[in-house]
Amino acid sequence: MMFSKKHLASILLVAASASNSSAFAPPLQHSTLRSSLSSLSATSPINNDHEEIHSLAQSAKSLTLTLLTTSFLLLSPLPSHADGQTKDFKLPPIDYSDKSRCTLSSSKMGQANAARDKLYDLRECDLRNAKAAEYDLSGVIMTKTDVSGANFKEAQFSKGYLRDSNFEGADFTNAIVDRATFKGSSLKGAIFQNAVLTATSFEGADVEGADFTDAYIGEMLLW
Repeated sequence: MMFSKKHLASILLVAASASNSSAFAPPLQHSTLRSSLSSLSATSPINNDHEEIHSLAQSAKSLTLTLLTTSFLLLSPLPSHADGQTKDFKLPPIDYSDKSRCTLSSSKMGQANAARDKLYDLRECDLRNAKAAEYDLSGVIMTKTDVSGANFKEAQFSKGYLRDSNFEGADFTNAIVDRATFKGSSLKGAIFQNAVLTATSFEGADVEGADFTDAYIGEMLLW
């Protein structure tokens, strides 16, 4: 059955409206579309211009594919980024009355959660040459913290806030550093051999002489 230009334009309008609808809107029922096409077919005059109709049909197909592709891209989830990259990230005041605050302790909750009984706050702590091999330090907060020369071999730093701190000479061999931020920190001579670094920010960090031999580097921000 052949359609006139006017009726084909109507079909295109129906298809475009269905494809461009909100992701939360109910889908266009097949019965409704069939009813519309049947109505158009019943009233459409015969048009012998096959080439023009074929061209319009191809345009309809291209338009539908374009709209579906655009909808998919708009509704797809955004890539993850390092925690602490929020523009207006604010931390609570340091509890200086807690004398046991500056202690490295391993979480038992699992690295993906970064969950603890209370805020894991190591801001302004002096932890030079600390021994934390195989520790789960997920969710740790470090600002102006000195952990130079520390042993973090096979440690886990999921969602670590590691800004403006001293990590010079620290050993992260085989460590997992995921969704962390070293923004503004000094990592001179730090060792990341065979470490896993994913969705981690090194914005403004000093990595002079750092060793990334055989490290797995996923999405990373270096500036």
